Amino acid sequence: MKNEEFIKAQLRESLEVLHSFISSNQFTEIDWAITWMTESVLNGNKIISCGNGGSMSDAMHFAEELSGRYRNDRPSIAAISISDPSHLSCVANDYGYDVVFSRFIEAIGKEGDILLGISTSGNSKNVIKAVEKAKEMGIKTVVLTGKDGGMLAKIADLEIRAPHSTYADRAQEIHIKVIHTLIGGIEKSLGY
Repeated sequence: MKNEEFIKAQLRESLEVLHSFISSNQFTEIDWAITWMTESVLNGNKIISCGNGGSMSDAMHFAEELSGRYRNDRPSIAAISISDPSHLSCVANDYGYDVVFSRFIEAIGKEGDILLGISTSGNSKNVIKAVEKAKEMGIKTVVLTGKDGGMLAKIADLEIRAPHSTYADRAQEIHIKVIHTLIGGIEKSLGY
């Protein structure tokens, strides 16, 4: 196999980043996120998620696993990702890409909802503006970040940070593990 050493190196690096994340001891932050999200849903509210690129895919995956099905059959859980292409292109064209998420939150968000913002750099302007708008509206904010946490680490109610790595893909691998843990924790807390 001509790529065997490359493949092994990639998997070893991924495992090292996971070990580093586990050692960072952010279990309390993840537990709080589960608690807030569960309480929001129990109170008749919803979870809104957003991100760019691969982080948008993660935001969509998070929402669809809650509103659809994760591991077992259960009632649908109120969650939506900000990923409607007509909304994104309309707002980007009329107001600029920096407000595509905050504009959506302004339209459908309400006090008691929860926002999950995802940015591997912690500095995505549109996610920052989404967090700012959410906080204005009484919406708690949870962010998944990487590197040094960026601006999002300073303004969000709760941050869960992937260990610093050279490329975004390693942070995204941690983010998806956290997302699956959040989904499973929400289901468990709701008794499913």
